Amino acid sequence: MTELYLTPKDSINKALKGTAAHTRIVLSEGDFREKIEINVPDTEIIGQGADKTRIIYDDYAKKIDENGLEYVTFRTYSAAVLAPRVTMKDLCIENDAKNPEIKGQEVALTVYADEFLAENCSFVSTQDTIFCGPLPPDLIERYDGFLKDELRTPDFQKQIFINCFISGNVDFIFGCGDTLFDNCEIKSLFDVRGHGYTAAPAHGLSQEIGFVFSECNFTAEETVADNSIFLARPWRDYGKCSYINCKYGSHISAEGFDKWNDTDRDKTARFAEYGEKPQGRVPWSKTLSEEEKTALLRYFGK
Repeated sequence: MTELYLTPKDSINKALKGTAAHTRIVLSEGDFREKIEINVPDTEIIGQGADKTRIIYDDYAKKIDENGLEYVTFRTYSAAVLAPRVTMKDLCIENDAKNPEIKGQEVALTVYADEFLAENCSFVSTQDTIFCGPLPPDLIERYDGFLKDELRTPDFQKQIFINCFISGNVDFIFGCGDTLFDNCEIKSLFDVRGHGYTAAPAHGLSQEIGFVFSECNFTAEETVADNSIFLARPWRDYGKCSYINCKYGSHISAEGFDKWNDTDRDKTARFAEYGEKPQGRVPWSKTLSEEEKTALLRYFGK
């Protein structure tokens, strides 16, 4: 594997444009203020630690582009993975725009690619921190001619996050990917709007995996009120989330899940937990059987 070594004085994008598959890019300590896209398969981006190497940008949904159009959520990423078998280790991806109640969504990481792996990384933002592609079909159609094709691929995609830190306040893990969050810390940040949601899945009915949170620890800033955060709400009708042996702080609502505003998605959403269901959970959430738990983890090679 070819290796490149970069410092904050270097451009990650410039390096990526000059590389072929099977390249490892090693980043030094420091802040790389740059919006990056990874279009080359089998690429590794390796930092010196999530507290030492940061890739940072500050786009946001209500920002106006050169054509007078809003960015909308899906162009705000600090880093986008657009090729299969990309690995990130020991670094932080951050969107530091802040104030989402004014600026709208602020994505740190977007993944429109299969077999993505993040290990020992931090993903930091506010609203919509991590997008796990693909888009829901209606948005693929809506953004035809607005988003480039790489951001509209309909292919099902698998992503794995291991030992990662993910922070945000509203819908900060969202999308249609079949995604495992393994031994991650999921931290809710204070929001002036007074409540939040960690996940907003939009999976189609044909998807049997969805978002899987295994051995994750759901934490919060001290200023986040008790019972003010829902684990998930369905962004589309059949959104799917499963929780296996997770730990929940007092900030997590006893109800656990929200149906999404005035919709009827409580009739279609697929939310489930393994083991004894905490008291007060909404009646439309399920309990995973041993066989269902095993099948979900086996899909990701566990």
